[in-house]
Amino acid sequence: MTVTDSRTVADRIEDLLPQTQCTKCGYQGCRPYAEAIARGEANYNQCPPGGAEGVERLADLLGKAVIPLNPDNGVERVRPVAVVDENLCIGCTLCIQACPVDAIVGAPKQMHTVIGKLCTGCDLCVAPCPVDCIAMVPVTDGLTGWDAWSQEQADAARQRYERRNARLTREREAAEARAAARRAASAGVGAGAGVSATAAADTSATGSSNEDPEAKKRAIIQAALERARKKKEALSTQGQGPQNTEQVSADVQAQIDAVEARRRRLGIAPEATDGEARHSTQEGAGSADDTHSTHS
Repeated sequence: MTVTDSRTVADRIEDLLPQTQCTKCGYQGCRPYAEAIARGEANYNQCPPGGAEGVERLADLLGKAVIPLNPDNGVERVRPVAVVDENLCIGCTLCIQACPVDAIVGAPKQMHTVIGKLCTGCDLCVAPCPVDCIAMVPVTDGLTGWDAWSQEQADAARQRYERRNARLTREREAAEARAAARRAASAGVGAGAGVSATAAADTSATGSSNEDPEAKKRAIIQAALERARKKKEALSTQGQGPQNTEQVSADVQAQIDAVEARRRRLGIAPEATDGEARHSTQEGAGSADDTHSTHS
């Protein structure tokens, strides 16, 4: 019998998804995709990591016929793991920001490493890398779909994804609190209280009111980006520039654009020129049209 409670359906659908958070389904994670299926806005054959068995599981839950995986979303494949080339990594942190399950460790200006047993093989770290130092290496000996990914791995990935989102929310709220306190102080509204509020917000977020963590972060990232620029120029001269910057998916390009926008807000990247802004807008419109066409 088909379940009709939308909340219950979304929860049960999410339980059947592999939790790779790869966005290949066209949504920003497994939970949004599950909710879209429950609302009837997405089909249940859009998850390549789940493969044919995943489609069968969802069809059984929803009381529908088993249908082929939609090739527009990708193909069922041997599960890969991301591997960083230590000789090329420049420590830019863009891959860390892109990883949805915190499977990459490293620091600005330091070599990054992927924790293989935590990697879901989502591919999201590949396109942002400015020096093309990340490779996706198959690790499941020909096994695909749920044969290459256990329920225990899916549950663990889901927990890491949720913890990461919770952490990002706390960091965003702390940054907003600091910004609000600074605005209040600069506007002269309760100057003394505003200064105290700023210090309190900084202390709450970083544990210390004696330094500006945002300024320190900007300086570190700017230095890393300068190293990245010089490295890219050297590689380009040798004909070894990045190979993964063309024909990326709309979802990945949106993530790259979001990172660049955040860098500009933090003051660690130049503002886009009018021409670049128009080009970005046109590309975004084209990507949106392509995505709409793909999933219509």
